Amino acid sequence: MIRVVLPQHLRTLAGTGKEVTLEVEGTPTVNAAIDALETRHPMLRGTLRDPVSRKRRSLIRYYALRRDLSHDPPDAPLPDAVARGEEPLIMVGAIAGG
Repeated sequence: MIRVVLPQHLRTLAGTGKEVTLEVEGTPTVNAAIDALETRHPMLRGTLRDPVSRKRRSLIRYYALRRDLSHDPPDAPLPDAVARGEEPLIMVGAIAGG
């Protein structure tokens, strides 16, 4: 089980609380977490990554243990503390403007 913290707009869309607990198949990775999240909450498909290319949406960032994982390979294993459910994988909606 891993814990995922979602940004407010995606919590509202999915009808969840701040944190979602997910069962991930195989090695816990960002892609595996998103696969599990999209299976459990199909209305989130395409909100975190492009459904065809599977690339991260430009205004979504992934963090764990105070580290930005957004530019790491999405199939890289998550840190052990996240994989064990001790710490959450945090998905943040970035702010842009000018």
